[in-house]
Amino acid sequence: MKKNPLSKDVLPHNFIGIGSVTVERVRARAREIALLAGHAVGDVTPADFEQAKRELLDESDKDPKEAFLESAPESDRWNPVPGSAGHQAPESPPEDEDEEGRSETEQLVNEGVEEAERDQMIQASRAAVRQGKRSS
Repeated sequence: MKKNPLSKDVLPHNFIGIGSVTVERVRARAREIALLAGHAVGDVTPADFEQAKRELLDESDKDPKEAFLESAPESDRWNPVPGSAGHQAPESPPEDEDEEGRSETEQLVNEGVEEAERDQMIQASRAAVRQGKRSS
């Protein structure tokens, strides 16, 4: 089956080319745009004419830089420096874990155990001092 590719600057109608874009067609579309914008009949602005020309010639409203970025494959658009390989950022631990991977609960338990050990050592030292005074 032969394909009938439409050439550039040919208006399609129901996927059938209906001819080249002429100045008259651009003017007609500009009048339609002006009418849709609420302008008086025959009050076509230069902006309406430019929009009609862009539409009929399938030109983009975007600036050339944006059009270039849009033409890149979707997978490459995220890359701020095209061609750079990038690198894997180091994984940061969750906020409730410390550098050793302990959860907040585990950290609190460890702190409690250390505190209890200190208390026991202080009490033992005080008891030893009291016994030393008694035995002397």
